[in-house]
Amino acid sequence: MTPEEIATTLDRHEAWLLSASALERGRIDWAGADLSDIDLSGKDLRGANLRGANLRGARLSSADLRGADLSGANLSRANLSRANLNGTKLSRANLSGADLRGANPTGANMTDADLTGADLSLANLRGANLTGASLTGANLRGTNLYHTRLRDADLRGADLSGADLRGATLVYAKLSSADMPPANLTDADLRGANLSGANLSGADLRGADLRGAELDGTDLSGADLNGTNLRGAYLTVATFLSGTILA
Repeated sequence: MTPEEIATTLDRHEAWLLSASALERGRIDWAGADLSDIDLSGKDLRGANLRGANLRGARLSSADLRGADLSGANLSRANLSRANLNGTKLSRANLSGADLRGANPTGANMTDADLTGADLSLANLRGANLTGASLTGANLRGTNLYHTRLRDADLRGADLSGADLRGATLVYAKLSSADMPPANLTDADLRGANLSGANLSGADLRGADLRGAELDGTDLSGADLNGTNLRGAYLTVATFLSGTILA
């Protein structure tokens, strides 16, 4: 698309969003911009209002989407690799199966977003809000999740190998069967989290808060639990092998 065509599409979508009927119902029943399978790689879309837009399968690699509103948008299978999503609104967006490798969603609002099976490896999610998001089976290898909010997030079966989760909020998060060796969970808040069957071998849990966490069948072999708060945690058949630090 040319810059002129993009501008026209955004203007029409903005007009649709501002229609009284759409706002009154608070609905996104499809009548807005259809940008499915379109190539917008490297495009400047800063501040664009694409709330509820159809971007399924769109190519947005290296696109600049800083401050854009993509709330409720369909971005399933979209290519957002290396895209700049700093401060982007993605709450309730469908990002299932999306490619976000090396993307920069620093400080993005991704509450209740669907990231099932998405590839977020090496992405920078520092300070992002993923409260209630679905990340089942997602690839988060080496991802920066420093101080990221993941309260009530569903991370079952996710690959968090080598992820930086220092100071992350994971209260009541679902992490059963997640693969997390050797993730850095220093000072992370894991109160009430379900880590049953998770692989935390070699993980750094110094100063982490695991009060009331479910650790049934969790592999903690070689993990550093120095200063970890395990009060009320369920540790049935959890694995502690040589090298585990329980100071």
